[in-house]
Amino acid sequence: MHAWPASEVPALPGQGRDLRIHDTATGGLVTLQPGPVARIYVCGITPYDATHMGHAATYNAFDLVQRVWLDTKRQVHYVQNVTDVDDPLLERAQRDHVDWVKLAEQETALFREDMTALRMLPPKHYIGAVEAIPGIVPLVERLRDLGAAYELDGDVYFSVESDPHFGEVSHLDAAAMRLLSAERGGDPDRPGKKNPLDPVLWMAAREGEPSWDGGSLGRGRPGWHIECVAIALDHLGMGFDVQGGGSDLAFPHHEMGASHAQVLTGEFPMAKAYVHAGMVALDGEKMSKSKGNLVFVSRLRRDGVDPAAIRLALLAHHYRSDWEWTDQVLQDAVARLGRWRSAVSRPDGPSADALVEEIREALAEDLNTPAALAAVDRWVALQQERGGTDTGAPGLVSRAVDALLGVAV
Repeated sequence: MHAWPASEVPALPGQGRDLRIHDTATGGLVTLQPGPVARIYVCGITPYDATHMGHAATYNAFDLVQRVWLDTKRQVHYVQNVTDVDDPLLERAQRDHVDWVKLAEQETALFREDMTALRMLPPKHYIGAVEAIPGIVPLVERLRDLGAAYELDGDVYFSVESDPHFGEVSHLDAAAMRLLSAERGGDPDRPGKKNPLDPVLWMAAREGEPSWDGGSLGRGRPGWHIECVAIALDHLGMGFDVQGGGSDLAFPHHEMGASHAQVLTGEFPMAKAYVHAGMVALDGEKMSKSKGNLVFVSRLRRDGVDPAAIRLALLAHHYRSDWEWTDQVLQDAVARLGRWRSAVSRPDGPSADALVEEIREALAEDLNTPAALAAVDRWVALQQERGGTDTGAPGLVSRAVDALLGVAV
């Protein structure tokens, strides 16, 4: 599966700072100090509907992580999956009387278009669950051979009790885990499971559903969590720098994935930091496909909204905060974009050297984009009030907000 084209990241004078970011597993800020190549895995979409603002906010957060690392002169090895076979996709295809493969391809293509328009840097490896199946089957077989998996009516489940570190990503109690498991794709009430929280690794073939050869597992399809584990271990290995996604993935997805990988390898932890973006709401409720309260990136683009304004609307909120999308949020972003473009269109202006360092400092401190935008706003206000004599300043500002914030002005 191919990703989307990369936009050029302008080079800036000097060098950025190491990133301090909130790690869900420790509950505090950690300073990430990757080697020459920083490694990040971000969980991708289940392609049964278009990219909404909740998706965009999540991928914007981890795009910023990449940009901070690139500014430190590191390379970035970014991996993202596509869950191109799963219950929600199959259910949507059945509801709409369309082929599930075509639906997945259509929505993945639209996602690529949205990511390109928003100037999100693409992953080096963009892997679909279906193409990962040959690598998933041996992992499930190994977990079974290790005694960490068991069969139930043809399905294969992972035993959470096989990992002594289970629970150390989300730090939730058993009651909260059980509730979230039921809400987020698990089956805690299924009779016969050793532990209600045990997640499925391999689902035996069901009539009318797609299935693949699972070797000794029989025909079937993979569970959700093992998909990402197989892809991450194959392309990044253990101990990569950041496991990223929305805050709703901390449990069960990232918790279960960490346990799978840790039992498979005997190493701990799977990732040095578990980083989670907040949720975006509309009309007082979390934006989600199940509720149907969605604002689509593609629809905004079709309505003529500049993608740079959409990106500024996202950047106006700290990535970890939960916030609500409103018409005013977008109007404010459109107005800000207009001010910024007017300011950098002049032939000269106030010196911008200090501004570049302010943006770097803000982003290095847990991706504080509101502080970064405020710094640019202050430079723009100076430009509007009295201008300046530095002929290189407007160009430097333009390159800085492009390189560090992904906004083309």
